[in-house]
Amino acid sequence: MTEVIGVRFRTAGKVYYFAPGTIKFNRGDHAIVETARGVEYGFVVMGNSDTEDEKIIQPLKPVIRKADKDDDLHHEENREKEREAFKVCLEKIRKHNLDMKLIDVEYTFDRGKVLFYFTSDGRVDFRALVKDLASIFRTRIELRQVGVRDETKILGGYGSCGRPLCCHTFLSDFAPVSIRMAKEQGLSLNPTNISGVCGRLMCCLKNEEEVYEFLNSRLPLMGDTVTTPDGLKGEVTSVSVLNQKVKVIVNLEKEDEKELREYKVSELKFKPRRKGGNGNDKKPDGKNGSGKGNRYVQKSKEDEDIEALEKLEKSDPKSGLDD
Repeated sequence: MTEVIGVRFRTAGKVYYFAPGTIKFNRGDHAIVETARGVEYGFVVMGNSDTEDEKIIQPLKPVIRKADKDDDLHHEENREKEREAFKVCLEKIRKHNLDMKLIDVEYTFDRGKVLFYFTSDGRVDFRALVKDLASIFRTRIELRQVGVRDETKILGGYGSCGRPLCCHTFLSDFAPVSIRMAKEQGLSLNPTNISGVCGRLMCCLKNEEEVYEFLNSRLPLMGDTVTTPDGLKGEVTSVSVLNQKVKVIVNLEKEDEKELREYKVSELKFKPRRKGGNGNDKKPDGKNGSGKGNRYVQKSKEDEDIEALEKLEKSDPKSGLDD
């Protein structure tokens, strides 16, 4: 076990460990630490704690000092300088007619480097821009291209739920999200309904994924044949995942008579299916699954939008923040 403190450098950013030495830190304090980018002003989110060695990335750098009032003032001055640098950079981008969108500017605490975050649909030749910025600020300049998820994390906003965006308030890392998760939860596959402010799949699809996987694994598939408590055979027409209930068209004893009934899943007998199905899987061609007669199926606009969204998810770069 090693004594460490947890430090963040931006809202909802990654937590980094540092060795506090003999200094006592509490949550909410500020610390001056040395990072790969230079000397930084960080926010303590975890006070002195003993942490397992396996969770610590070596070498563990020591804290320089606990931030005092002068450091707090210096940090605020840097924030003001960042706002000025943002305006200057915007002017230079327009001057060079570059196809890039400036998102944020960061000064390191010691002002040894200025980082400019931007988004762009392609590669940008910003060598002339860097020369201009270096001549103005007379310090090291770094332009870092980030993805649309990072852009949204920095700028913030409100989701369709009406609450502040998760990535801007508490989500440190972006977990992988897929269309399969939306299918698992029985959501509409209309891209506008499952996409966030960033235009990518909503991160919150991941939140309840494990619960839905477990609940779906207990349910029969649509179209499956089940046996009811009274010994009747029937075909599943719909399932309620959260209520764990199944609607079944049962074949009554009288010939050609059928009836729609609802049962608790625990009352039915059926062949268990693999974990991960969503209860809405359909066979290619009616009940026999042969696929004959369906050699060509015209894609709808919604299907094309879903495919485009999946491609965007796969092409998104790794987060460029906090590196």
